[in-house]
Amino acid sequence: MSSDTLRYAAIMLAAGIGIPVLAALNAQLGHRIGSPTAAASILFVVAFCGAALVMVSTGGTAGLALAAAQPKHLFLGGLLVAFYVISITWVAPKFGVGNAVFVVLVGQMISAATIDHFGLFGAAIKPMTLGRAGGIALMMSGLGLIQRG
Repeated sequence: MSSDTLRYAAIMLAAGIGIPVLAALNAQLGHRIGSPTAAASILFVVAFCGAALVMVSTGGTAGLALAAAQPKHLFLGGLLVAFYVISITWVAPKFGVGNAVFVVLVGQMISAATIDHFGLFGAAIKPMTLGRAGGIALMMSGLGLIQRG
């Protein structure tokens, strides 16, 4: 395995670890202040400040000038993030962080496999083979076993 592959895997592992932590922290904030949408808005302000700091410190500001010329559907990702954060903040205290993240992971596997199979949004095409479908089924089974405890 190349060093780039290991580095990318480590970054995504950290991101994956962060998702349930984000869910738990924001759910608690939403509960304490009595508003999941206010908690989500606070999260986005903090996230914007963090992203802007990284953008400025890495010299990524030139990309802002190119953004207006991009296809408008590419900006829907922001709405999807908002939907995720608001829904996890509202649902997790009632459904459990583990249950909420489990269902999110199932949705991510289905969506990712569909995007890869059809090469949607410019993704590399990776056809759904029997082996890949079996691997996804095993992952989903494993997630189910984890949730049953």
